[in-house]
Amino acid sequence: MSKQSSGKRSTPDHYTLRAKKEGYPARSVYKLEELNNKFNLFGHDDRILDIGAAPGSWSMYCLRKIGKNGFVAAIDLNDLTIDMSDKRLFFIRGDFFEEKNLSALLDKGLFNTVISDAAPSTTGNRTVDAGRSFTLAAGIIDISGRMLASGGNLAIKIFQGGDEKELVGMLLNHFKTAKILKPKACRKESFETYIVGLDFTPEDSL
Repeated sequence: MSKQSSGKRSTPDHYTLRAKKEGYPARSVYKLEELNNKFNLFGHDDRILDIGAAPGSWSMYCLRKIGKNGFVAAIDLNDLTIDMSDKRLFFIRGDFFEEKNLSALLDKGLFNTVISDAAPSTTGNRTVDAGRSFTLAAGIIDISGRMLASGGNLAIKIFQGGDEKELVGMLLNHFKTAKILKPKACRKESFETYIVGLDFTPEDSL
């Protein structure tokens, strides 16, 4: 899992400068901020799972928003660059799809919200990259069914490639509501967007 990047970006924009000022390692935090403001993804004492968390802006935002009884579990192939001393934060360096890591996360209990800004390794071929993103997102949706508590929410980054409606259909099998939103903080040239599932119903409750 990786974050989308481009060597053409040399001039910091408003969101990059704001992130630096507010202490976040990446501008992507403002995508989560908009998603949370619009959909109320998590509340004061919620438990949150951040998939593909490095460098850590989304986890850091969550820690700043939740209360003392809240909890953030994060997983990524790379280390986080944020302060790791917060006792409300649990981090695994590894692959989300490995069973040992899933078991370690589940040992912490179910989550109220699953978020993911993860992206596949990109090739520069939009069709190929969108296909890889679809596969990654579909896998996260599938496994999130094991991770979420009843009534939970999910937000995942995807690359637009025409398969968004299929992913929304997957969400509607288990969530009361499914939405697609491209936050204002997404760069204009980017073909990323986000799918959101609200109010999860466990399979054994269907």
